Amino acid sequence: MCMGDLYKTKKIDTLQSVELGDGVEILLRVAGPFVRAMALIIDYLIIIGIMIVLGIVTSFISLGTNENIANGIMLISLFLLSWGYFSFFEAGRRSATPGKRSMGVRVIDRSGNAPTRGQVFIRNILRFVDMLPGLPTGGAGIFIGGYGVGLTTCFLSQKFQRVGDLVANTVVVYDKPIDHMKASIPPALQKMAPPIALTREEQAAIV
Repeated sequence: MCMGDLYKTKKIDTLQSVELGDGVEILLRVAGPFVRAMALIIDYLIIIGIMIVLGIVTSFISLGTNENIANGIMLISLFLLSWGYFSFFEAGRRSATPGKRSMGVRVIDRSGNAPTRGQVFIRNILRFVDMLPGLPTGGAGIFIGGYGVGLTTCFLSQKFQRVGDLVANTVVVYDKPIDHMKASIPPALQKMAPPIALTREEQAAIV
């Protein structure tokens, strides 16, 4: 296989070379926009399910109390759910939301390490920029954004990073380790004495 074929294979497999702080170079398989969109859809379905349950609970609360109190609880819950759902799971041990885990991807720092809480906060607080064009405001605004900016940035970035990833210096990669190609070890050769005796100078030259 020539170097051009190796480059094409690397480009198709979305393998990205990352150099760690100690000079060690590793390969990471970056997740593309389609996989990330599927993970986002799964997360939104989970959020919608939780919102439906919250709506049912607050409707029962409004029967016994003031309706404004129930609406206030619903709005606060929706706000926390919309903006805290992604940060809560991505700041955890797996660095991935349930949608990302189901698609086999997670968030990491560009150095290959787990993201810090500050990085997770930045990439998710800038989600409203990636959601444009749309109206990403309020508790339910997260469902209105069209993610046009985020999708465009992903296609323009070599590591498929949206605006939040670029600012927070994070990357979404596949969680499964990469199987590197290993060359087979040749069989050990038997030692044989030379057919002629070598002088001391010849032995020193070989050594």
